[in-house]
Amino acid sequence: MRWANDRLPLEAFCKLRIRQTVKTLFIVLAVLPILATSSPNGEDMVLIPGGSYTPLYEKDAAAVTVEPFYLDVSPVTNGQYLEFVRAHPEWRRSQIKTLFADANYLKHWAGDLDLGPDAAQLADAPVTNVSWFAARAYLKTLGKRLPNMDEWEYAACADETRPDATADPEFHRRILNWYGKPNTEKFPTAASFPADVRGVRALHGLVWEWVRDFNNATVTGESRGDTTLERNLFCAGGALSAGDPSNYAAFMRYAFRSSLKGNYAVGNLGFRGARSFNPTPDTNPTP
Repeated sequence: MRWANDRLPLEAFCKLRIRQTVKTLFIVLAVLPILATSSPNGEDMVLIPGGSYTPLYEKDAAAVTVEPFYLDVSPVTNGQYLEFVRAHPEWRRSQIKTLFADANYLKHWAGDLDLGPDAAQLADAPVTNVSWFAARAYLKTLGKRLPNMDEWEYAACADETRPDATADPEFHRRILNWYGKPNTEKFPTAASFPADVRGVRALHGLVWEWVRDFNNATVTGESRGDTTLERNLFCAGGALSAGDPSNYAAFMRYAFRSSLKGNYAVGNLGFRGARSFNPTPDTNPTP
């Protein structure tokens, strides 16, 4: 008996297809690590596979689906941001409009283009005292955006060995210990932090980070007029109505985000970039 289309015996045809399938599988397995460690442009980003997580909001909150996206391995540094303001004078400390950044903007720098006497150390440390508007403008020049809150929280569930370590009390305890440390004006580099299972560094324990939709952190209805959740997030007792009362670290992040405005520049607040796996144009206006 011969296979009508290929004129091969059926057994030989099946063996050929099996060999082709195995060869394709090996190619896919070889490419996957590359996809997981680099962005389409070869930048220092990693692919965060899609999945879901359950937000803190309420005990009965539904799981949120997160689509695959790329995330910067580390927060943006002072050195990187310095190059940005060199090329874009309108974002220098002396020229920024108060609408887009308050008086604390880059106050830890010695001048518009001067990191000061500790420039060597500061250049590789995460930039802080940068507003949400400024962070978005910087990332837009690179074809990136800020991660949204769900993306950031989903990525931040990982530790060094697991994509989701949120069921581990030790994971929460370690983050809370980081959050409990006094603020400092001299931050270490992200490279001094261990990479998580996906290769991302310092989502916890270095600086707080802007997210794209920070101002929606406490919105549960059609507008910000719904303040029930906001009161719960700011009151310690409100943690009892959270989806995971033991996750005080996430509780603190939601409360912090809800206190921010877009032009705030805070001494321990930085940012990192993201890019959609299937990018769409950013329709939100930036200055």
